[in-house]
Order: sequence, then structure tokens, then C-alpha cells
Amino acid sequence: MIRQHATPRPLMKRGAQMAGVQVPSGQPIELFEVLVDQVGAEAWLRFRFIATEVARGAQALEFDAVQADFEALCHAVALPYLEEFALTADVIVISLLDRPVAFGVADPDATQLIEAFRLRDGQCVWEGIW
Repeated sequence: MIRQHATPRPLMKRGAQMAGVQVPSGQPIELFEVLVDQVGAEAWLRFRFIATEVARGAQALEFDAVQADFEALCHAVALPYLEEFALTADVIVISLLDRPVAFGVADPDATQLIEAFRLRDGQCVWEGIW
């Protein structure tokens, strides 16, 4: 099914502070941007992170090695962000990119890993939206 939605609006750009945020894989993470998007009747917040260690190659972290990072970033970055800026969202999307790539632009040389969560009782709950 193809989802039609407007171009996401940026809420935050690269260089945002993430003091003390560590992920289970131990890889370095940098917040690249936060986008807000309307998908049908739902508000989606997209948190896009640069995680160079997911790059293709012999030393790349595989999905299994970073799977716990998605939930950790949802709880440690996305939930406090929603609270700080008094935002609500139906879906939070966490993306790990090996390099900056504009949203919606295909880059066959880039690695992008994506997970989505619904908010339930103040918690990020993975539901296999994809």
C-alpha cells in the first residue's frame, strides 16, 4: 500500500544536542533532523540519526546488532523531545543512516535502517508498522 503524505516539515536540524545519550550497541549517534509528517489522519514524528557504523562493508553493524538502539532512542530522545516541545504524535519513526540523505531521496550507496513505534501510556511500543 502506498501512503500519500505531504512533505514533512523540519522541526530540528543537524547539530542538535544529545548529551549523554548512549545506545545498547555502543555506536556513536548524532541527531540529524526531526521531521513532522501527516500520514492520513495520523501525526508522525521522524527522528533521523547519523550512525556511521551501520554503513555497508565488512565492519558494518548488522540490524540485529542495532535493533535495541531503536527503542533506546525512542525513549531517550523522542519522548523527552515530545515533552519539551509539548508535541503529540501517533507514530514515532526512528531512522539510522550511515550518512546524511535528504528525506525521500533515493541513495543506493546509503544504508538506512528504520523502525516505527506507537505511543502507549507514555511508552514507545513497536508494532511492526512496516
